[in-house]
Amino acid sequence: MDPIAKVTSPALASQPPAPPSVKQAPPCTLVIFGAHGDLTKRLLTPALYNLIGSNSLDDHFRVIGVDRIDGSDAAWREELGQTMQEFTKDPDGEFYTPQINDQWWQDLASRIEYHQADFTDLAQMTALGQKISGNAVFYLAVASRFFAVVVENLAKVGLTKEADDAFRRVVIEKPFGTDLESARVLNEHILRVLDEHQIYRIDHFLGKETVQNILAMRFGNGIFEPLWRREYVDHVQITAAETVGVEGRGAFYEPTGALRDMIPNHLFQLLAMVAMEPPNSFSAETVRNAKEQLFEAIRPIAPENAVRGQYTAGTVDGRAVTAYRDSAGVAKDSDTETFVALKLEIDNWRWSGVPFYMRTGKSMTGRRTEVVVRFRTAPFAMFQDTPVDELTPNDLVLNIQPAQGVTLNISAKIPGQKMQLSGVEMKFRYEDAFKLTPNVGYETLLYDCLCGDATLFQRADNIEAAWRVVDPALKAWAADRNGPERYAAGSSGPEGAEELLRKDGRSWSRLDKAG
Repeated sequence: MDPIAKVTSPALASQPPAPPSVKQAPPCTLVIFGAHGDLTKRLLTPALYNLIGSNSLDDHFRVIGVDRIDGSDAAWREELGQTMQEFTKDPDGEFYTPQINDQWWQDLASRIEYHQADFTDLAQMTALGQKISGNAVFYLAVASRFFAVVVENLAKVGLTKEADDAFRRVVIEKPFGTDLESARVLNEHILRVLDEHQIYRIDHFLGKETVQNILAMRFGNGIFEPLWRREYVDHVQITAAETVGVEGRGAFYEPTGALRDMIPNHLFQLLAMVAMEPPNSFSAETVRNAKEQLFEAIRPIAPENAVRGQYTAGTVDGRAVTAYRDSAGVAKDSDTETFVALKLEIDNWRWSGVPFYMRTGKSMTGRRTEVVVRFRTAPFAMFQDTPVDELTPNDLVLNIQPAQGVTLNISAKIPGQKMQLSGVEMKFRYEDAFKLTPNVGYETLLYDCLCGDATLFQRADNIEAAWRVVDPALKAWAADRNGPERYAAGSSGPEGAEELLRKDGRSWSRLDKAG
C-alpha cells in the first residue's frame, strides 16, 4: 500500500486549509540524525506537519532522515505516517487531533527521503553530502554523547561550510552537558568547527505559546512591569510537576536525574522570562544578553538550599505506581533523584532579597507547570476592627500546562452588611480567547531556525552560566552518602521541600488544586 495514502481519510477533505504565515521560511534541506528515534516521530514530524498546514515552508523545503538502520524512503514515510495516526486516538495527548489532514500530510510526505548512514563513517557522511546543496539545517536528534562527534564529522566532510550565501546550521538538543565542566568541553569542541551563529541550542519549552506569553504579559502591559520588583514581590515559585514516573525510561533517567533533566534548561528558561531585565528589543542578541546578565547575578546554590527526593511505591490518579528503584533499567540501590527543590537568590537591584523557589518531580499528586508570583501583603491596619482575619495573598499565576493562561488571586468583599472578605480568582484561558490548534512546541523553534532568528535559542555563555549556578549542588550530592529523601508516589514531594519554604515562613502552591 502507498505509505502516503495510508493516512488518508475521505472525511479529511472538508477540513479548511490553515491561514498562511506572515512569510515562508527560505528553501532548505532539513537533515535529521536519528530518523527512527522517538523525538523525530513524536515531536519533529507533527511540528513539520503543522508548518506545512500554516504554509510556513517554501516549496523547495525537504527532509532527509539519517539513521544506521536499513530502510527506504517509502518505509520511513510509512513509519512516520503510522505515528501521526496514533495522535488521533488519545484525547489527553499533547498533540491530540481528531483527524490528520490528508492534504497536509501528503505534502509533507512527498518531501521526505531516507538516507542510511553511520555518522561515524566519513565515507557515508560524504555520500550524504552529495544529496545536499544550498541551505541546510542539521538536527541532532541523537544521544547527547554523540553531539560533538556528529558536528566534527559534518565539518570534516565540508557540510558545515557556508558559501555562496547559503547557510549551514546545527540544532543541538538537551542535555547540553551534564555539569559545568562537561558543558564547557562540549562548547569548546563544537566552537572549533562552527561559529556561534551556526549553533541553535534548542529547548522546546521556549516554543510553547504560554511561555512566550510571559514576555508579552510583562512587557506589553503597563500594569505589571512597575510592580515587577523587590518592593512589591514577596517571592516567586516555579513548578514543573508530573504525575508520570520514568515509564520505561529508567536506563536514560538513571544517569541523568531530575536536576540535569529539568533545571538548567527548562526551569531556568522560565526563570529568565520572569526575572530578566526588559530588553531594548526582541532581537536575538539583546534578549540573550538580558538572560546572561540575569544568570550571572544568581548566586551559586548553597547545599542547604537544595533538596532532592526519590519516589517510592504509591498511588497516582487511582493507579498503583512501583518505586523508582523497582523500575526497569534502574539500580536497586539507585541514588538518582526524581525530585528537586531549590531556593535561588538573585544579586541585582530588581530582585535583591526576593527568593525564587523551583521544584520539579515525577509521580507527584498533580500535573502542573506554572510560575507563581506572590506579591507582598497589603497593610492590615484598616481591617483590624472587622471580622476579617487575614487577607488573601495576591498571587499572579502564569499557567503553562495543563491549564494555559493567567490566574490572578485577589480579595473581594462578600455581599452583606459587614466588611467580610473572600479570595476570588480572575482567569484568562487561551482556549476561551483564541482558537487553539494542536502543537508540540517545536513549530516556532523550527521556523525560527530556518529563518535565522536565534532569539529563543541558548548561547554558549547562557548554558555555562546556568550550570555554574547548580554545580555546587551536584558536587555536594555526589559526596553525600545519605542519598535522596524518599517520598511516596502520589504525594507533593519530600518533607525537605516543605521545610525549605517553611523555614522562610512560606509554603508551596498546592498541586492538587484545580487549574
